[in-house]
Amino acid sequence: MTEQKVQLNYLRMAPRKVRLIPNLIKGMPVNSAEAELILISKRSALPLLKLIRSAVSSIKEKNKNINSDSLFIKKIIVNEGPKLKRFLPRARGSASSIQKKSSHISLVIDEIKDKNFKAKFNIIRKKKEKKEEKSGKKPELKRESSKKIAEKEVEKPGRKEVAKEKGFFKQMFRRKSV
Repeated sequence: MTEQKVQLNYLRMAPRKVRLIPNLIKGMPVNSAEAELILISKRSALPLLKLIRSAVSSIKEKNKNINSDSLFIKKIIVNEGPKLKRFLPRARGSASSIQKKSSHISLVIDEIKDKNFKAKFNIIRKKKEKKEEKSGKKPELKRESSKKIAEKEVEKPGRKEVAKEKGFFKQMFRRKSV
C-alpha cells in the first residue's frame, strides 16, 4: 500500500479561506487536481499545489515503479493554527484587537486500485536547460540612454517599421506596440 501523508504547518492564511479549495479537489486524481489548482485564482491554491507535488515526489522516491497517473487525493484536512494577536489604535485612546490566523493542512495521497483507470489530464512540465558556463571574463553590457533606445528602429520579422516619434507622451501611449 502506497499511502503518503504530508503536512503543511503554519500557513499564514485563514483556514476558512483555505478550506474552499480542498473541498473542490478531495477525491480527485492527482493530475486533475493539479490542473484544477493551476487554473484557480485563489491565493491558497499555490501552497496546496506545492504540497501535492511534494507528496507525489516523496511517493516516487520510495517506489520508483509507481506512476503519478495512478495516485489520488484520499484525504485533505485544514485545521486552525495559532493566531498572532495584534492591536490597532482607535479613537479616544482605545485599541481594537486583530487576529492574524494561520492554518495547518494535512494531506493523504493513495494509489488507485482500479487498473483500468485512465487520467483525464496529463500535465507536461518543461525541463530546465543547463546553461553553458563560460570560462574567463563576463561580457560587459553597454548602457544606452533611454532616448537612444527609443530612437532605435527595431526590425522584427512580420512587423511594420514604426516611424520615429518624438516626445515622451507619444512614446508611452502609441496605438501599436513596437
